[in-house]
Amino acid sequence: MSRDWDAATYDRVSEPQVEWAAEVLGRLPLRGDETVLDAGCGSGRVTRLLLERLPAGHVIAVDSAPSMVEHARATLGDRATVFRANLTELELEQPVDAVFSNAVFHWIAEHQRLFERLFAALRPGGRLVAQCGGAGNVERFHRAADAVGSESPYAAYLAGWTGPWNFAGPDETAARLRHAGFVDVEAWLEPRPVAPPDPSGYLGSVCLGYHLERLPEELRACYVEAVRERCGRELDYVRLNITARRP
Repeated sequence: MSRDWDAATYDRVSEPQVEWAAEVLGRLPLRGDETVLDAGCGSGRVTRLLLERLPAGHVIAVDSAPSMVEHARATLGDRATVFRANLTELELEQPVDAVFSNAVFHWIAEHQRLFERLFAALRPGGRLVAQCGGAGNVERFHRAADAVGSESPYAAYLAGWTGPWNFAGPDETAARLRHAGFVDVEAWLEPRPVAPPDPSGYLGSVCLGYHLERLPEELRACYVEAVRERCGRELDYVRLNITARRP
């Protein structure tokens, strides 16, 4: 299940994702001349951090959302090759030295297929370093969103809808990675609560996009505000960290 995003708003409100990404990038050893796949590049804001680590290298940046690809392509320049692709169908002309991904995998239902395609994208010895939403991620927030969605006038569009999210645990993730062929696999959870400075903009762009697609235009803003009031200031993020290597 995929959708387009408001790339400009996401670029403006995605400071939490950028902070997480900087830490995840610290786990990826790079000389600076490699070719690295940014698997789910979003608006390109995090990709710029990756490019700083690759002064003589190159980034292949892919995303499934047309507006994200357009925004990233306009801002990254010729050191990044940016194109639209679903990661579960990814085909690269040449293998890459490493795969990096931040805040993406929980939007993908088929993790086994995802890891198989990323394994195929890597050269022998190449590393996968990633972080996404994991088991328990934003549970309190989703309870608030579901509670508001069960009330009139939103219930006609949202009641009983479970959404597209896939918040996997570390054990099942490690097993899938090994099944795909990876070795030196590590996967662990990390609580990372966030209080976004622009709650309405953040919720509407990052957290409630799929909800809003199901609602008529005239109900969207009031739904975001109702959820914001119900869920409180802090979002209960739990991140799933992943490191693995293709032998």
